[in-house]
Amino acid sequence: GRGFAFRRKQKIEKQYRKFLKKRRKVPSPQDAQFTDTYPEHLKHLYLAEEERLKKRRRGTDDSGTPKEKLHKAVDTPPFPCRSIVTEGKFKKKTCNQKAKEEYEKIKAERARKKEEAEKRKQQREEAQRLYKQKKMEAYKILSKKTKKGQPNLNLQVEFLLQKIQK
Repeated sequence: GRGFAFRRKQKIEKQYRKFLKKRRKVPSPQDAQFTDTYPEHLKHLYLAEEERLKKRRRGTDDSGTPKEKLHKAVDTPPFPCRSIVTEGKFKKKTCNQKAKEEYEKIKAERARKKEEAEKRKQQREEAQRLYKQKKMEAYKILSKKTKKGQPNLNLQVEFLLQKIQK
């Protein structure tokens, strides 16, 4: 709970908050653009221009028709877990529904992977069984002996001939 890692995390969070605070205090270069001393007879023109630019900067966020605003709101929800409105129809998905869908996807993926692994295992076992069966047949043929205990060369040569023909 309150060990080394927790203290370290708190320290990093404090440094980050401090950094954000400093960044807010620093004036942006656009704000400092019109702070020069203006000639008295033209000062009102410069100030009016500055106000007009500030309004334009604010207006870029709110620009567009009401329909475009609605589409923007539909495309990008303000909070990822809040309900989402689908295009055209007004069906909402709650966080719980999204979580269930995600869970189902993960579950299906796991089942698919498990099934694939099972198929691979069965194929491997079948291949091993066939390999062992062929080995055993070859061993039986090659280990045959005559009545006197000598290797049966006739069967061995026949086996090699079959192998070559395959």
